[in-house]
Amino acid sequence: MPDLPSQEDPRLTRVVANDRVCTGVTTVDGRIFVSFPGADGPGVQVAEALPDGRRKPWPDTAWNAIRDEPSTEGTYVHVNGLRIGPDGQLWIIDSGAPELGRPQVPGGARLIVVDPGSGEVTRIHDLGAAVRETSYVDDVRFNDDTAYLTDAGAPGLIVLDLGTGRARRVLDGHPSTVGGRLVADGEVLRDPDGAEVVLHADQLEVSPDGRYLYYQPASGGLSRIETRWLDDPTVAPETVAAHVVRWLDTPTTGGTAIDAAGTIYLSDVERRRVLAISPDRDVATLVADPRLIWVDAMWVDSDGDLWLPAAQLHRTPGLSGGTGRVDYPVWIYRLSVGTGPAPNDHA
Repeated sequence: MPDLPSQEDPRLTRVVANDRVCTGVTTVDGRIFVSFPGADGPGVQVAEALPDGRRKPWPDTAWNAIRDEPSTEGTYVHVNGLRIGPDGQLWIIDSGAPELGRPQVPGGARLIVVDPGSGEVTRIHDLGAAVRETSYVDDVRFNDDTAYLTDAGAPGLIVLDLGTGRARRVLDGHPSTVGGRLVADGEVLRDPDGAEVVLHADQLEVSPDGRYLYYQPASGGLSRIETRWLDDPTVAPETVAAHVVRWLDTPTTGGTAIDAAGTIYLSDVERRRVLAISPDRDVATLVADPRLIWVDAMWVDSDGDLWLPAAQLHRTPGLSGGTGRVDYPVWIYRLSVGTGPAPNDHA
């Protein structure tokens, strides 16, 4: 068991309390949107967190309907995350599989775009051409007219041309996308049958100048590649692979974020802390706190605050050998970092 922090950091502010495991948070115009992966039971998958503590299903109850069999007819299959994009729209990642390890639902892997003002679904990007049967689309980042996504089920990355809607796989099965042993709070993550859980390509960030994509499996090992090698569909796969750089050794990670200065914030779920990694690869502990139990996808808002959902994901039955150990409520915290988001990341 590693040495875990024992002192609470007064810089952390409690912002949102959830009665379910929440792995994603994003903000726009003072509004807060959250995502629930269903790791501790079925329910609403995307909601607006209202000031009075209620959760408003987003964009409506129909999209969040619980079905006996997964469907793509105006409903989510399995939302894994969400974020406001550079266009100010809410982008929702549907993994396309009911859960990690289950096969893809045809037409289920999608990027669903919702207008935060009207609640209208304005676009749906079908990722079907770029997924495998075992795929689990994990997260997304933007760079001009391109979106990059990670596949935690079938190791690889997905490049989406936002203009044409064409999605294609890159670095398919490349070692930089393949996950290894996951450890949180000194415990190896295991499924209900006792087998070790593996999460392949998971976290990713684009540098503020758009030159580099950083990415890694959840077990760590942060790699970097120039985006020009990913963006050109005529570049041969072996050429793309040759330009991957193993950039930094990192621990088991729940989530990342990047700010306008290019600092990457990375959650170390082995030690309940968040690391700050400079563009020069200097690594420092930003915050360590006993309450930071599996910090998942983080968010930098326009005020220079870092939002940290302490998801406790490794305490859910699917990652804890079949036993649920989540200590409710599941809190989202906020910490000032003094720098806002990169403009190519989100509005």
